[in-house]
Amino acid sequence: MSRIAVGLSVLLLALLVLAPLAAAAQDQQPEATEGAQAGGQEPEAVAPAEPGEEGGGEDLQDIDELLRGESEVLAGEGYSYDPGSRRDPFKSLLVATQAAEFRGPRPEGIPGLLIDEVMVSGIFRTSQGYVAQVQSAENEKSFLLREGDQLYDGDVVRITDDEIVFKQIVQDPTALKPFREVVKTLSADQP
Repeated sequence: MSRIAVGLSVLLLALLVLAPLAAAAQDQQPEATEGAQAGGQEPEAVAPAEPGEEGGGEDLQDIDELLRGESEVLAGEGYSYDPGSRRDPFKSLLVATQAAEFRGPRPEGIPGLLIDEVMVSGIFRTSQGYVAQVQSAENEKSFLLREGDQLYDGDVVRITDDEIVFKQIVQDPTALKPFREVVKTLSADQP
């Protein structure tokens, strides 16, 4: 390597090491005065730490940061809760969940089918996509389903060459999501 390349490498390395240190030193001083002004107080003079002492100004900065965070929480900002797939901690565990009750007569045809009552008897590929033949266990009729068809308690999300994916509406107030995914597969042992 030439001397110029070595010199540039050393210079870049020095910049990479010193730039974060310089930025941290500049950020520390304004934070102390901003934190005191945000709290409605005038900035106090902080004596510089002696070489043998640990940084005395850092404690005040930490306190100001905590107070600023506390005021954000009290104002309704700065905190959010993402339950993920966990249950709601504010729902009682003692209250029994009731099964979904569908009242009244169901409509005829596909809009009257319940997802739990259908059995997949065949899946066909057409020029418009897949079509599934399902049979209702209750009245032993056969129906053809396409993606997007609405059933009594959900709808058809996706049809592949060997399964149907439904989005079933859940009538459980303790559930995190108002629906669940139900997959019905085409099995070879069905008549």
